[in-house]
Amino acid sequence: MSASSPAERFLAAQSARAHPLTAAFADMQRFDLDPFQIAGCHALEDGRSVLVAAPTGAGKTIVGEFAMHLAMLEPDTKAFYTTPMKALSNQKFRELVDVYGEDEVGLLTGDTNINGNARIVVMTTEVLRNMLYADSPALRGLRYVVMDEVHYLADRFRGAVWEEVIIHLHRSVRMVALSATVSNAEEFGDWLDTVRGDTAVVVSEIRPVPLEQHVLVRGDLLPLFDDRAGVATAQVNQELTRLRSPQGQRYDSNRRSHGYRGAGGHEAHRKHRGGQGSGRPAAAQRLERLDRPAVVELLGRANLLPAIFFIFSRAGCDGAVQQVRRSGIRLTTPEERDEIRAIVDRRTRALAQEDLAVLGFWEWRDNLERGVAAHHAGLLPAFKEVVEELFQRKLVKAVFATETLALGINMPARTVVLEKLEKFNGEARAAITSGEYTQLTGRAGRRGIDVEGHAVIQWSDGLDPQSVAALASRRTYPLNSSFRPTYNMAVNLIDRFGRDRAREILESSFAQFQADRSVVGLARQVKEKEQTLDGYARSMTCERGDFAEYSGIRRELSDLEKLNRNDRTAPARIHQRRQDELAGLRKRMQRHPCHDCPDREHHARWAERYWRLRRDVQKLRQQIDTRTGTVARVFDRVVDVLTALDYVSVDSDGTTALTEAGATMRRIYGERDLLVAEALRRGLWRELDPAGLAALACSLVYEPRRESDGPGEYGLPRGAFRTALAETQELWAVLDDLEQDHRLPGTEPVATGLAKAMHSWARGMMLDRVLLEADMAAGDFVRWAKQTIDLLDQLSLVADADLARTARAALDAVRRGIVAYSGV
Repeated sequence: MSASSPAERFLAAQSARAHPLTAAFADMQRFDLDPFQIAGCHALEDGRSVLVAAPTGAGKTIVGEFAMHLAMLEPDTKAFYTTPMKALSNQKFRELVDVYGEDEVGLLTGDTNINGNARIVVMTTEVLRNMLYADSPALRGLRYVVMDEVHYLADRFRGAVWEEVIIHLHRSVRMVALSATVSNAEEFGDWLDTVRGDTAVVVSEIRPVPLEQHVLVRGDLLPLFDDRAGVATAQVNQELTRLRSPQGQRYDSNRRSHGYRGAGGHEAHRKHRGGQGSGRPAAAQRLERLDRPAVVELLGRANLLPAIFFIFSRAGCDGAVQQVRRSGIRLTTPEERDEIRAIVDRRTRALAQEDLAVLGFWEWRDNLERGVAAHHAGLLPAFKEVVEELFQRKLVKAVFATETLALGINMPARTVVLEKLEKFNGEARAAITSGEYTQLTGRAGRRGIDVEGHAVIQWSDGLDPQSVAALASRRTYPLNSSFRPTYNMAVNLIDRFGRDRAREILESSFAQFQADRSVVGLARQVKEKEQTLDGYARSMTCERGDFAEYSGIRRELSDLEKLNRNDRTAPARIHQRRQDELAGLRKRMQRHPCHDCPDREHHARWAERYWRLRRDVQKLRQQIDTRTGTVARVFDRVVDVLTALDYVSVDSDGTTALTEAGATMRRIYGERDLLVAEALRRGLWRELDPAGLAALACSLVYEPRRESDGPGEYGLPRGAFRTALAETQELWAVLDDLEQDHRLPGTEPVATGLAKAMHSWARGMMLDRVLLEADMAAGDFVRWAKQTIDLLDQLSLVADADLARTARAALDAVRRGIVAYSGV
């Protein structure tokens, strides 16, 4: 590192005097803080909230950790660290325990409650939202809240929770919002400033570890960008451009591939060159893809491991591990294999031996000892945690993962490999966006370890280097609100603030802020177009009369003639009526004083422009009307449904209040809050035993991956369960009709695809048989089981005494074995 200049040393000393707490905190870190990190810490030390938007791996969490540090400097002060995922919460909890000790740090994730009254508590965002609505005593003394991965508020299923927290936190609480690089950070920062008070916006687009972009063409890693041009100009390597041409099919090895060369070097290329004894056309073999083991070996020789291979399917990830296993590759030393085995055995000791066999434990551990692993949502959470730990320790060298790995978990690699640039989006295969590309490749480059990170795109037929370059160089990742009022949100707001104040609060949401901003732009367009309209009106002025009136008659006549021509099948009486109207319009037109004007057609051309522009202005005005107060209008519809069902009462003077049923709904969270509350009120589940209630709760939270997913009604438990299910489904249909009547989107039908398996699990059936019934991976089953537990936990708190006891028994029955395991 070069010595700093006298001027730089003076500025650093001046900054340290102005912000001594930041300077002391910076001295405690293993590395020098970057300017954006220092700026974020300065804002907090100045008593401001702060939004930090920076690339993955840039180290923005250091600003959140500074908030924890500040809280610990003040007596009786608390700080909360919120994350969107339980796995990320678990990871952050362990990191903070290492710094502050077990007594000072707690963890709340719905299914884990550790030291919840600690001064620093890590939690999922939903937990904090529920605390705010319940006015929990745990909020006393709260000074700082960190919202990690705050760009999750764009998530259409869970995003509203982030906005609820931001809106409802007391204004005295300083907020640290940490986001991936988004293209409208300033807009989001302006909203935070509006609802939270003084908020600094700190944006950095600089990766701490530069990213080298490559395209893997058979055995060569070719630079994506021309070295002389650089990424900023997005000028593609001409070697790649030539590969797209017919001549490019006669591919020879690139002499400028920085020494990253596949097995066999030049000899391998000669074997594939046409016209040298192969007897095949030049294009037959030259651009064939390397298989995965060969790519792993190539990266190993080029010192580009550890690597994450992003494969957009779970089966593809598991298949890739098997391919590498069959090839006989071992990426670890004997000492590393011993360490891997020790860590795996320690982390999985709590799992039952009979379950380990079902989970394919022995082969999984052997693959880890070889240095390879898969990582996806179907993997048991305990197994995923082990993979993450081993990768962070540099013991696992190649991980084949779905894109879920790119979301938040601290798991950087030296290299990221993308086999394809398209994925299935739930409806069809679609190209990944520039935001997704940035998120995925953001894992490449380990701060403090790597001088540079590497992104490798595998060549395939139809790959367009220009399109790849556009993905790699564009930073368009807008943050758009997905906020919408829910029934639970409505009853909580009405209970705390009343209906009018609740509407005002909702109008302060980021969703309405964005809508209003767009309205400002639309209003500007209307004003500009109205000025142009005035000019058109002057240009069509006629000395003989009102040409706007005359041209209006002409337009009405033209529209009616067109309708009459296109609708020849109309009944005779309608056809005759139109003919009469046409005759009357023609008379009015001919009698109008402007009809005989010698400049009539000149005026008419200006009139046509006038009417066309006026139509555009009317459309813009309609857009303004629909966007203004959109969130509050949806809230009114939600309240109307709640009023119709007697969850909210409205007095003669318009004052709203919660009924007894409404008070119960305050503590029911989730997509089906209304259905659950109404089923409880009607007593539909009173006759269920614990296993039956677990199966029904599972049907309310389960979302099938395919429409035909699951066995339907076949094999479902009989007796009380069938009756309760039928009544719940009938209730869903009634509520769905009511929502449609009030112009609300409603919810999906109750999904019974996992009910039989959850019923069997709650009755104590062995894991192997349950997974066979469920027809799903262990990780998926655990995820749905934990969501079932969340709902059962809510029922145990809000249902009548008998059903509450059943819910607690059901919860205990589901929370066993691999479902109960926690890696924390």
